[in-house]
Amino acid sequence: MTARTTRLDAGVRSALRAVSAAAKRGLGDPGLAELVQIRASQLNHCAFCLDLHLALARKEGVVREAQLDLLDAWEEAGDDVFDARERAALELTEAVTVLTEGFVPDEVYERAAGHFDAVRLAHLVALITAVNGWNRLMVARRIPPGSTEW
Repeated sequence: MTARTTRLDAGVRSALRAVSAAAKRGLGDPGLAELVQIRASQLNHCAFCLDLHLALARKEGVVREAQLDLLDAWEEAGDDVFDARERAALELTEAVTVLTEGFVPDEVYERAAGHFDAVRLAHLVALITAVNGWNRLMVARRIPPGSTEW
């Protein structure tokens, strides 16, 4: 395997952290923010980000264990596990993360807009975009879970 860099410019790291933090604050729901970041990381196969966000969700106690256990199958999990707002956010997360049609379908966006005001929806989209950026940075460089050198 070709050696990969673990280096990430401090300015880039700082800017991405700032975007992630601002989006999470603006969303105003730390549990939902972690669910979204974990789901995107699952889709992108980012072990580093999965490890990080699962640990944060558990440490902060913002997400129920049943949600963490069933997140990969959220569509099949009952309404007692994920409510309509969470489902809309997860559906949007998948649509933004996996752009198979080249865009986010209008009906997915409209469902999310039915649960979030314009400001919170903008923050949700920003958070999804930010975690996808982090996922790609970590996966491209194959940064392992728990690594402190990145």
